[in-house]
Amino acid sequence: MIDTIGTDIPEGEERLRLDIEDGLGILTLCYPHKLNAWSWESTRQLGIFADRIRFDDSIRAVLLRAEGRAFCAGIDVTARNGGAIGGRSGAERTRNYYEGLRWVHERFRTFAGLPQPIVAAVQGYCLGFGFELALMADVRIASDDAVFALPEAQIGVAVDAGGDLRIARDAGAGWAKLLSLTGRRIDAATAERLRLVQLSTPIAELTKTAREIAGEIAANAPLAVQGIKRGIDAYADAGMDAALDRVAMNAAITLTSEDSRAGYTAKGERRAAAFKGK
Repeated sequence: MIDTIGTDIPEGEERLRLDIEDGLGILTLCYPHKLNAWSWESTRQLGIFADRIRFDDSIRAVLLRAEGRAFCAGIDVTARNGGAIGGRSGAERTRNYYEGLRWVHERFRTFAGLPQPIVAAVQGYCLGFGFELALMADVRIASDDAVFALPEAQIGVAVDAGGDLRIARDAGAGWAKLLSLTGRRIDAATAERLRLVQLSTPIAELTKTAREIAGEIAANAPLAVQGIKRGIDAYADAGMDAALDRVAMNAAITLTSEDSRAGYTAKGERRAAAFKGK
């Protein structure tokens, strides 16, 4: 099961780091040797830092960034137990996945709902959970080498953190279906055209550009900035909670399916999977 207890981050287990500079909370994915791959522990740490940021009046805006050549390459299949959740029966295992995913959604909702606006700086691979995390930012800046995808269906599972819903919100239902049903990758220019990122920039300019935008937000009146964010989110995310509950159940069912086992195995063996719909 997921270890969700406590707010301590053991030395050597850091997946994220928070630095506070000039009114900015700089939240950095710091697991570059695994391309910042995401895990249950990453989600726990995201929740810890979101709680710290929320009540820190010195933080006027958040800059979400990543070390290394990738923003986040998706799920860390090398994490403890491969990230899998067990159960004494198929039904119990599905229930456990459902509750685990609801817990993930709660942490992500806390992060996305921070009063301080979030600016994401994205480089390299931004796949799966990484793409879903970036989509929770209020403003997204991508380097010209960024690559975005929701590849979950290719390994037999549903998109599990609401990334497809957020694409539907920002780019339209057709694009959400095309990207999530195929797993197709898109580049930064395409993501900008679809309004999934607000600006694209050369990789050498990414940090500077994202920091400047976060700094402009931080320089404005906090009450006004936070009120504007809440108002826009209330409009844009109407119906999101109910849809996310359906996402959690869809993901729980597919994660316990035979197709997902076949998909993960095939991916590890670098071959096409033969899905049977069970």
